[in-house]
Amino acid sequence: MVQPDVLSQPFELGFTYTRSTGPVVGRFLTGLRQRRIFGVRASDGRVIVPPAEYDPHTAAALDDFVEVGQEGEIVSWCWVAQPRAAHPMQRPFAWAMIRLDGADIPMIHCIAAASPDELATGARVRAVWADEPRGFITDIRCFELVGKAGASPAPATGEDAGELEPVDRIETPIYLHYHFTAGSAPARFLTRIKQGVLTGQRCPRCANVYIPPRGSCPACGVPTQEEVVLPDKATVQSFTVVAIPIPNNPIKPPFVVANLVLDGANISFIHLMSECENADVHIGQRVQAVWKPADEWTYAMDNIRYFKPIDEPDVPVDKIGKLPITGLEG
Repeated sequence: MVQPDVLSQPFELGFTYTRSTGPVVGRFLTGLRQRRIFGVRASDGRVIVPPAEYDPHTAAALDDFVEVGQEGEIVSWCWVAQPRAAHPMQRPFAWAMIRLDGADIPMIHCIAAASPDELATGARVRAVWADEPRGFITDIRCFELVGKAGASPAPATGEDAGELEPVDRIETPIYLHYHFTAGSAPARFLTRIKQGVLTGQRCPRCANVYIPPRGSCPACGVPTQEEVVLPDKATVQSFTVVAIPIPNNPIKPPFVVANLVLDGANISFIHLMSECENADVHIGQRVQAVWKPADEWTYAMDNIRYFKPIDEPDVPVDKIGKLPITGLEG
């Protein structure tokens, strides 16, 4: 058996969502864009900042907006001595619950301070605004202690405030950065695909062949260690025509991605189809891999550019995943 390479690599997984803000959050974000802070009055008279859409006691919709002050007091705080990349400040700072003047419910934000010795419960702070607000919570860059040197742009008023469009949509990036180290089964698979060879693993109990291999059979729960070399011919089990553009994807829609079952395998994997009319793709269709040049092969399934239809009879639906290994070279 081929000894796998040790494979480890950083990954980024995420999407930037576009979401509508609604009338309450939208009003709050529009205010921030004007360097103004709005809360909402609840049924018990308390002013909630940031504004809640529904009353916490009666569940009634809230729409009595109240502009609050840009100064307030620290209710509680904690010191961050070693900021991380995702933190709003890249030097030591404090997270704090801050009750703004005119508000009854404190809001969380960061405080710029030289050391934790400068901070105390009840200390007065004021908002420091971004130079170019865009309608997001980071328009308040941070809070600073009242009495510290420094100035912040004044809130927009009058005609300046009226010229700004309401914020009714925002982009919300949700990204996860992680480091992945392949286990023994995927490492063997990726090592072999770098050599231009597709391999699966057979379950010793049910005899199903899985590709990419998982290290164990999900049906029987037993280890899978027998490696099976598979051909690059497959059958379309199902497919989707992608009509919506995918950010950072160089492939322009419409295009087809299909669940493909390799000959000799019992489970499908997803890959791109090409060299065909999208309307002609169908379940049971026979396809074959189109590989990149060998000098471009890496530890990745995209060593196969795509699968293309071949001139072989369709496979009946009840026979998909049950074809023997045939025509294997090398």
